[in-house]
Amino acid sequence: MRVSLRAVAATLMMAGAAMTAASAAEPRQTHIPEAAMAAVPELRERALASDLGYEITESLTTEVGARLAGSEADARAVAWARAKFEELGFDKVWVEPVTFLKWERRSERGEVLGANAQQLTLTALGGSPGGTVEGEVVRFADLAALEAAPAGSLDGKLAFVDYKMERARDGSGYGPGSRVRSRGPSEAIEAGAIGYLMRSAGTDSHRNPHTGITRFDEGLTPVPSAALSVPDADQLARLLALGPQRVRVAIDAGWNGEATSYNVIGDIRGSSKPEEVVLIGGHLDSWDLGTGAIDDAAGIGITMAAAKLIGDLPQHPARTIRVVAFANEEQGLYGGKAYAAAHADEITAHQIAAESDFGAGRVYGYSSSAPAHAQAAGRQIAQALAPLGIKHMPGTGGPGPDISPFAAQGLAWARLSQDGTDYFDLHHTPDDTLDKIDPEALAQNVAAYAVFAYLAASAEGDFGSTPAAAKEE
Repeated sequence: MRVSLRAVAATLMMAGAAMTAASAAEPRQTHIPEAAMAAVPELRERALASDLGYEITESLTTEVGARLAGSEADARAVAWARAKFEELGFDKVWVEPVTFLKWERRSERGEVLGANAQQLTLTALGGSPGGTVEGEVVRFADLAALEAAPAGSLDGKLAFVDYKMERARDGSGYGPGSRVRSRGPSEAIEAGAIGYLMRSAGTDSHRNPHTGITRFDEGLTPVPSAALSVPDADQLARLLALGPQRVRVAIDAGWNGEATSYNVIGDIRGSSKPEEVVLIGGHLDSWDLGTGAIDDAAGIGITMAAAKLIGDLPQHPARTIRVVAFANEEQGLYGGKAYAAAHADEITAHQIAAESDFGAGRVYGYSSSAPAHAQAAGRQIAQALAPLGIKHMPGTGGPGPDISPFAAQGLAWARLSQDGTDYFDLHHTPDDTLDKIDPEALAQNVAAYAVFAYLAASAEGDFGSTPAAAKEE
């Protein structure tokens, strides 16, 4: 059978077109060049030997201290972060505004009245209004019990939810505990309560109450709401077992207008693809009881130091390393939401992001949202992290808090899971101070973030950042 050259050419063209279409439909496998992998051991060891992460954390907690969003100290923290990025030699430093309502704490007091009169150690929940309330206390074992309380059953009384948060390395006990804080006040008001008390969402046994933001459902009149320290919750429960108890709670706090803070951003410029970004960071604000060391000065120190160590390399990775010190995470992820809104049209330019916001315990696991075509690169990153005692844990975890609004829009994320066994002993308490940080554990975190960011920025191919709408089509 004779076949014309024209027919052969046409067939080859069709086959080539089909291969091109198939290539377009199936993204090229992402991998990390051997040269980048070979550079990791030295970077990793330099990070482990460096105390830069600790020095940055010490600087922020000492020179600024507590950094309640919208406060004068928050403004000083923004100035500190800009100056620190400049001092560390970042190639570009800038700020982006973040606006929110400002909550202030002025004073707080709790006491048992009557025959068993004594003081209670408590702290107002963020978002609580001011006011003094006095009445009989009704104890509920958990949030579900309060939710079941009939309307009007708490008229003139204070609700007390005595839920004990469970300790866990991955912090999984915090979900139910924080829900008692966020949902409890509204449920109490629905049942007629004039005030709200809860056992702190914490795992310690110290007389340090844990604060944190709460919310009130639309249409409800907020009531004074506070968290008891764990020993005081135990004490109140014992008193209630003896018989009815009256408690007075006096809080001077509340919303006071609008404030503008800033996301502070620093870039280590990429060598060949500077328009593409690997984002790491933590949040700059803190609650006002301690000095915000583990939550989250440590995250700022870890990520600033990791990027600085990458910037000191003779050859920068292809992509830009971006560190974001997010504003007002504590009261509603305002900085994360603002960043996602400001950069909504740059999702594909953001290769992948990871946030350090779970203290300073050692990193023990690595996972990511990497799709099938990027999983080989994920395994390479895990391989490079393994000497730090970090296991590959695909399919676990999720994006960090401030990363989550952007991840919901399609941003790829990675998670460097930290040991949080004792994190909630300190979280949102007066005990969140620098002395609780182990410098060697912090250095291990810096090494982990440096290795991750360097390799992700060196990868050939992408990690799956795609606008969510495009993924659904």
